[in-house]
Amino acid sequence: MLSGTVVEVAIGLVFCYASVALITSSIYESIASFLGLRSKSLLTGIKKLLNAGNPCGEELLLRIYNHALVHPTGNGAATSLADLGSRPSYIDSKNFSLALIDAIQSVPDDFARLSEDIDAIKDEQIRKLLRGMYERSAGKMEKLHEQLVAWFDAGMDRVAGSFKRQSQVWCFGIAFVLAAMLNIDSIHLFSTLWKQPTLAARITMTTSLPLSAPIAEDRVLTANDDVVEDKGRAMTDSFKQLEELPIGWQNQRFCKTESGCSSFLEFYHYDYPGFLLIIFGWLITASASLFGAPFWFDLLQHLTHLRGTGPKPKSTTMHE
Repeated sequence: MLSGTVVEVAIGLVFCYASVALITSSIYESIASFLGLRSKSLLTGIKKLLNAGNPCGEELLLRIYNHALVHPTGNGAATSLADLGSRPSYIDSKNFSLALIDAIQSVPDDFARLSEDIDAIKDEQIRKLLRGMYERSAGKMEKLHEQLVAWFDAGMDRVAGSFKRQSQVWCFGIAFVLAAMLNIDSIHLFSTLWKQPTLAARITMTTSLPLSAPIAEDRVLTANDDVVEDKGRAMTDSFKQLEELPIGWQNQRFCKTESGCSSFLEFYHYDYPGFLLIIFGWLITASASLFGAPFWFDLLQHLTHLRGTGPKPKSTTMHE
C-alpha cells in the first residue's frame, strides 16, 4: 500500500505536468493556426504524393487544389501555388479521389475516355500508378474510387506522422520556455512537496474537485467541474491553479541575493552548478508535458481516487 505522502506528492507532480501540457497545447494551437502549419504540412504531403516537384506534377496539383471539393473557399483560378491563398488544412479522401479524376479528364464526365486520359498523364510514376488502378478495377468507377481513397489515406498517414513529430518539437520548445519563465523545476517541486506533506495535501484538496468529469482528447477541465472546449479559458485557469504549487523565482534555493530572484532574467545571481540542476528540472518538466494533457489528467483522476480510497479498514470480527 502506498503511503499518503507518496500519493499526494505524485498528485502534485502530475497536476503540474497536466497544467503545463494543457497550456503548451493551447499556445501551440494558436501558433499552428496563425502560421497555417497544418495546411502547409498537408500541401507538402500531397506534393510528394503527386510528384509535384516537377512542372508536370505541379500542374496536376494546381488542378486538384482549384477544384471546389478540395478548396471550396478558393476562386478556382490559381495559376501557381502562391495564388492559392488560404489553403485547406484537411481534405476528405473521397473528395480528393473525385477531384483527381476530374483533374485528369480532358472532357468532363466522359468516363469512356478515362483510359486515354490516364495515358496522357506526363508524369511516368503517376501514370503507371493510375493505369494499374484502372486495370485492377476493370474500368469500374466505384472500384477505382476505392483504390484512390485507400492510396490517399495511406499517404496522409505518413503526413500525419510527420506533422506529429513536428508538433512534438514545437511543444517541447514551448514547454521548456514556459518552464524557464515560471521556473517550473521538477526536482525542486518534488523535493518541496516531499518535505512539506501539508503543502502536498493542500494542493491535492484544491485540485481534486475538477476530476469527476471525463477527459477527452478535445475537451479540458476547469476548476468548476465543467467540461469546456475553450482552451483559452482553460489555459488561464491552469495558470491560476499553478500558483498553488511551489514554483516560481521567489526565494529560489540557488539565488545568491537576499531578496530572491524575481525572474529568469536574473539567472546571473545563481550559483552555476546549482543552476544547471535547475535547467535539468526544466527539461524534465518539458519532457513530461509531451505525454499530453489528457494522459496526465486521466492519471490524476486515478491518483485522486486512490487517495480517497485510503487503507483497507481492519476487520472487527471477534475471534473466540
